[in-house]
Amino acid sequence: MTTFIDERRARWGVEPICRTLEIAPSSYYAAKTRPPSPRAVRDEVLGADIVRIHAEHFSVYGVRKAWRVLRREGVAVGRDRVGRLMRALGLAGATRTKRIRTTRPAPIGQRPADLVERVFTAAAPNRLWVADLTYVWTRAGFVYTAFVVDVFSRAIVGWRVMASLRAELALDALEMAIWARGSELAGLVHHSDRGVQYLAIRYTERLAEAEAVSSVGSRGDSYDNALAETVNGLYKAELIERRKPWTSVEQVELATADWVAFWNTRRLHEACGYLPPAEFEAAYHSRLQTAA
Repeated sequence: MTTFIDERRARWGVEPICRTLEIAPSSYYAAKTRPPSPRAVRDEVLGADIVRIHAEHFSVYGVRKAWRVLRREGVAVGRDRVGRLMRALGLAGATRTKRIRTTRPAPIGQRPADLVERVFTAAAPNRLWVADLTYVWTRAGFVYTAFVVDVFSRAIVGWRVMASLRAELALDALEMAIWARGSELAGLVHHSDRGVQYLAIRYTERLAEAEAVSSVGSRGDSYDNALAETVNGLYKAELIERRKPWTSVEQVELATADWVAFWNTRRLHEACGYLPPAEFEAAYHSRLQTAA
């Protein structure tokens, strides 16, 4: 009520407005001089924390993730209160858009077996990787991004942005993943959809050199490589759609590098117990050392 009167008092005056609203002017003045309640003071502090957290996490966190970060920081607050404050502040999380396929299926006779059968879980790092491509529209034309993801921690272990869908796009992302993860990859299962980029001779030969085993979805729909497509969807929702329009492949590449760093080191993942991938893997290796 005080806000309503404040917005109109310059034109009409306090007393006429109060008379119309049938409230005593003294009530208005008392409300103006009354100190804020402890709840209002707490909301102001929490609101500042929520704005900071939202900005620090690519402005993509909704209520659940923002609440989780506050809890990780030792702030005791209810999820409903975080939701109320985010609505008041006009803050919301990213939402995913419909995906357009960017891979062209290879002939059936050239496809490896499906070793995953839509079960996207792994007991340790470097047991199962998934790979996929997506597109980004820029004013200079379409560019394409390839990701390689470790299923165990959801870490993006390899990625590449290029202006074409040539086999080098997927191969460069694979090379980054192999370099980042080291030489202990024997027995690794590398899963992808039926795209020709992943069944190219150079790609399959590089997997063989690393002693990794190739796996390809057998049913030809989005569920065959659901985890990789989820990563693509989040990439589009959290970065590409929120910061468009894009002007060049270089601009997309630099922004993707920032987003991948955020994804791996700061973004909370439900599958990892609401830990970032790097922290989740560090905890795994710490448990191994303790057990030894």
